[in-house]
Amino acid sequence: MQRVRLRYTKRGRLRFTSHRDFQRAFERALRRAAVPMAYSAGFTPHPKVSYANAAPTGTGSEAEYLEIALTETRDPERLRELLDESMPSGLDIIEAVEARTSGLADRLTASVWELRLDGVEPAGAERAVAAFMAAETVEVSRKTKNGVRTFDARSAVAGLETVPGTHGPQADRPSDQACAILRLVVRHVTPAVRPDDVLSGLRAVADLAPPVAAAVTRLAQGLFDEETGTVTDPLAPDREAVAAAPADRTGAAETAAAKASA
Repeated sequence: MQRVRLRYTKRGRLRFTSHRDFQRAFERALRRAAVPMAYSAGFTPHPKVSYANAAPTGTGSEAEYLEIALTETRDPERLRELLDESMPSGLDIIEAVEARTSGLADRLTASVWELRLDGVEPAGAERAVAAFMAAETVEVSRKTKNGVRTFDARSAVAGLETVPGTHGPQADRPSDQACAILRLVVRHVTPAVRPDDVLSGLRAVADLAPPVAAAVTRLAQGLFDEETGTVTDPLAPDREAVAAAPADRTGAAETAAAKASA
């Protein structure tokens, strides 16, 4: 059985699709692309697809991950192309690699987010960010299915800063009005601290309240490097293992040939 890991996006209007919406679209794409999927056992078999840490509905993402199990071996890049062609524009399959290591979900320990605050002056955003990062704790409340929950949003934040904004075709909502762009690095903890929790924290400590809802996009997720403060690529170990495999096989063949000649 072959396992393949995929990275996909949620862009533009497709950021408003729920995780269940994506699941339905992806399973249709599997059928259209005639992917030889492995299925679970039982009375209601379903494709063996493992999703990892999906972004909340309403947020965009450049770094969503899943893993599929196949009954036949396929070239990962060709598989990616077929699936991407079968998915709606905006839900794009942008990378595929054969799984050669275990624990993909364990390597998703932090995320990098971009928060676009239309109508907010960058100088005001900088002051709010400084107040948030200087605080030891920032308590925020969120409504859950079990009621309102209060927790600290500051401890999970590894980095928060303002970055230069851009106005152009790549911007989610380009305009000529004031706009502050924040870059947020947040650890995946329990309870999860989401970008909207950090925005609530900015409002609590510095009265920062954007006039319109923030446009939020996940730029990356992976292992958090404590020394550098960066988030590493979770598919890198698989790519390295795939690249090393031919050399390993060549070495094994040479060893076997040497033993035979001896």
